[in-house]
Amino acid sequence: MKKNIITYIAAVFLISGCNSDFSDVVDFKQVTNPNLSEGSVVGLPNSSALWKSGIEREISRTLNEILILAELGSDNYVNIQTYFSQFMDNMDIRTTDPDIRDTQNEIARVMRMAEYGIATVGPNDPDYSAVTEAEFNFYLGYARMLAGMYFSKLPQETLGVPVTSDDLYANAITSFNAAISLNPSAEYHLAKARANYYLGNKSEAVAAATAAISADDDFLRSAEYDELEGPSNTMEDALYERGTFDDFQPLPSLDFLDPKYSFVDANVDPSVHYLKAEEAYLILAEAHLSDGNVAAAQQNLTSLLALVATRDVREVDDSGETRGNQSNAVDDSTRPSSSEVTVNGRSGLILDRDNGDVSIPSVSGTSLTASEIAAMGADDAGLALIYRTRQEIFIAEGIRFVDMGIKLVINENEILQNENISDGDAGTVAVVPSFIDAVKNDLDGITFDAANNSAATTVDVTAILIQNKTSSSVVPFE
Repeated sequence: MKKNIITYIAAVFLISGCNSDFSDVVDFKQVTNPNLSEGSVVGLPNSSALWKSGIEREISRTLNEILILAELGSDNYVNIQTYFSQFMDNMDIRTTDPDIRDTQNEIARVMRMAEYGIATVGPNDPDYSAVTEAEFNFYLGYARMLAGMYFSKLPQETLGVPVTSDDLYANAITSFNAAISLNPSAEYHLAKARANYYLGNKSEAVAAATAAISADDDFLRSAEYDELEGPSNTMEDALYERGTFDDFQPLPSLDFLDPKYSFVDANVDPSVHYLKAEEAYLILAEAHLSDGNVAAAQQNLTSLLALVATRDVREVDDSGETRGNQSNAVDDSTRPSSSEVTVNGRSGLILDRDNGDVSIPSVSGTSLTASEIAAMGADDAGLALIYRTRQEIFIAEGIRFVDMGIKLVINENEILQNENISDGDAGTVAVVPSFIDAVKNDLDGITFDAANNSAATTVDVTAILIQNKTSSSVVPFE
């Protein structure tokens, strides 16, 4: 997709010139190119719209960092090649990991850019609108929410005092409220619902999720990618474009959903849909089930199925993906690749990829059925059904990792430069719930009996989450 470079001028000068502590993120004094000076952005007509485009590009870059780590750290994928990460697949979370460093830095960049848009770019733009102001507040809230989702503590300002994830969520909600007051869009309401969900604020999460659906019952908020000029979609590379390297292999129970991201054309990479109406229905279903209102939860899941049925399904040529490994990193006989194979006693989860194109949901897909919804009860089995569905709906979107209660660490550069942080402090040590830590080496484990067309996962993480639902780390409404 060819784009005018002016569209991204803000992101270009900002990203290329910033250092590890972000002290020069919005410092124009060192700029020598007159086309990239403060005056080339601040005070000009339509400058806030250009700045907004730069932030959106930065969100795409941020999700590139987050999704690789989060999907590997969850039970969704096994990392065959370690091309994209050297550590995360067995929950090896280090302050020295450059991928964690880059994740923290990208989140911080979005925060700083949003703050600068609110404080400087917007007010000095004669064409500044309430809609753009709402977007700047949303971006700030979204960055704060990402910080809370993936880190137990992070500074909110350059070299600042680390803030707890609960406070990061609360501050995100403040920003979302500011956005909603300017432009009550469904996306802002859903972001507010998610922050309240992870805080365990059930009534507030329900109210926000309901408002999101009332505003728009099938919305999508997407990060876009550009194959030619960047950023390209890193998860798409891991799932599809590197082909027979087979970098990321899903659990067999998720085979029918892979690859969520696949090659579009030489110009455009597939989008990541990071806020979507499906999440509102799942939050409502979980809340109603926790209140014992099975009928309402069933209706929410029925509405979810109807929405999923309308989402885009792509025909993907995945004939090179044997679910073995072309580069001999694993034995071809260890992973099922036939639709005749059952997984944990369930059929229909494995696709025959060698027979031609396969149909893959590119927004949301699920194995949930109407009969399962009808049989649902106000018990742990009903809750497990919701969490299995959450895993499927959000595959390759970084949510399962958060649902498992895992938190990354403040990176070593921050620890060394920030006088408010010392090695060993809260935030510098990974948070992995004991019940996840106990099975971390088996998260991606499977057994496959080719003779009997049967496969099984070594552990059932969904069952483990439900068994530990009273833990403060997981299942927030319990």
